[in-house]
Amino acid sequence: MSHELMFFGGFIIFIILMLAIDLGLFSKGDKPVSFKTAAIMSTIWVLFALAFGLVLYFWGNELHNIHDIARLKEIIAQNYHNIKIVESDLTASIQIYNKNLTIEYLTGYVVEYALSVDNIFVMVLLFSSFGIPEKYYHKVLVWGIIGAILLRCIFIFVGAALIAKFGWILYLFGAFLVYTGINMFINRNTEEEVDPQNHRVVKFASKYFKVTPKLDGGKFFHLENGIKYMTPLFLVLLVIEFTDLIFAVDSIPAIFSITKDPYIVFFSNIFAVLGLRSMFFLLVNIIHKFHYLKVGLAFLLVFIGAKMLLHGWLEQLGFKTVHSLIIIIGILAISIVASLVFPKKENLTN
Repeated sequence: MSHELMFFGGFIIFIILMLAIDLGLFSKGDKPVSFKTAAIMSTIWVLFALAFGLVLYFWGNELHNIHDIARLKEIIAQNYHNIKIVESDLTASIQIYNKNLTIEYLTGYVVEYALSVDNIFVMVLLFSSFGIPEKYYHKVLVWGIIGAILLRCIFIFVGAALIAKFGWILYLFGAFLVYTGINMFINRNTEEEVDPQNHRVVKFASKYFKVTPKLDGGKFFHLENGIKYMTPLFLVLLVIEFTDLIFAVDSIPAIFSITKDPYIVFFSNIFAVLGLRSMFFLLVNIIHKFHYLKVGLAFLLVFIGAKMLLHGWLEQLGFKTVHSLIIIIGILAISIVASLVFPKKENLTN
């Protein structure tokens, strides 16, 4: 078995174990997730992500079974790592490679985690529009995350294959991200609305399946007179999966601007997705206070897209992944601080 498959398999086993626990192995029934619980789970997921970064820092070379200079040079060329090694010193070269791999992973994780916040805005709107009680949020989000992991796994490795075969596709990704960022900035103040009856996913499901407008506790399907009906809980799950698919079109090209190693893309992306559920419950009641966050995310996408378009020129200037990490954290920090220092004025009505 290859080292990549061992890393990948171990990671998947860890995910399955954590999701099994999250699905209710140690919980009792459907109930709202408290702010305290969300804070604890968010901290745990961040610590897991950081711990994985330490694994890469000390043993990252084991991912691709790098134990000689020839193999190291092969992987650096294959994944377009912008680093210089000391060919006469294998130990020093591996340390340089592992440090760079860790920075790429952490930068990708921060980018994906930040872009996930925009997903939270939409999720809040969806639950409200479909009239889903708060006590069922947890169940829908956990199953939504399972679907998101499967979809993103496919997206990431297909994307990596396309980049390996058609290098010019990076410029298309870059242009798309710049366009998306500009469009997000222009529409930053537009109030999003969801019409449950006319949403394309709901219309598709209603056309081909039996659908009931009534909830049946925390069940995704309702059995009546021997006929199985989809409940609104399952419909909102489908819409969330569809929404995540759209977000993946932005987020996955964004992380490929940080690293071309599909395994690092996958690890950082999935850790961000796994932390999304707890972050949702942490921010659900205060997300509206960060009104400049969309502006920050817009600038973030434009920066990442521009970096993809100008990567050759930036590398000549000595621009490294760590510089991207500093700029990305700076953009997010400024947008968060600005939201708190300059709170949004509420419209007063008589």
